[in-house]
Amino acid sequence: MRALLVFVFILGCSATGWAKDIELVALGVRAGMNFKDAGLQPGEKEDFEQFDVFGIMGLPWRWEGTSGWEVRSQVWGSAGALRGAGDLGFITTLTPGLALKLPSWHLIIDGGVGGALISKWEFGRQDIGGPFQFIAHVGLGVQLPGNMVVGWRFHHMSDATMYGDSRGVDFHMLEVAYYF
Repeated sequence: MRALLVFVFILGCSATGWAKDIELVALGVRAGMNFKDAGLQPGEKEDFEQFDVFGIMGLPWRWEGTSGWEVRSQVWGSAGALRGAGDLGFITTLTPGLALKLPSWHLIIDGGVGGALISKWEFGRQDIGGPFQFIAHVGLGVQLPGNMVVGWRFHHMSDATMYGDSRGVDFHMLEVAYYF
């Protein structure tokens, strides 16, 4: 019975989804900071800022609706700086996920889960844990004329207690990107 349900599900999805080439979707810059009362509990002990450049690669899988919307698999990559308590470190991220594009509303909604490597993990009174961190993000972008998109992103970074009793950081980030 399970095999039949899986087969019907795959058959039903095959009519609305197909592969597309891997392609560069966008390049951009973003910056953000944490807010002590606008993140996941228990909150941070220090104030943090993050600045980076990012790129978005479209993966082959996508689904389109009759009204023009599109869901596409993507991977986000970034490199930048992480600053907290007067200390500065390097951060690079790689997060696969999905993006929902609603052309009639000029909106892009996305989210993903992946990983980060950081060069520094002790910032003043806050120990983030270690060099590898898990990343989760959700974002909302507004398409402007000229292929530009401005957006907001909630970006959670944590080691999931992999290194012991440490604390993650939640960022609210603003971004500007050029979509190809």
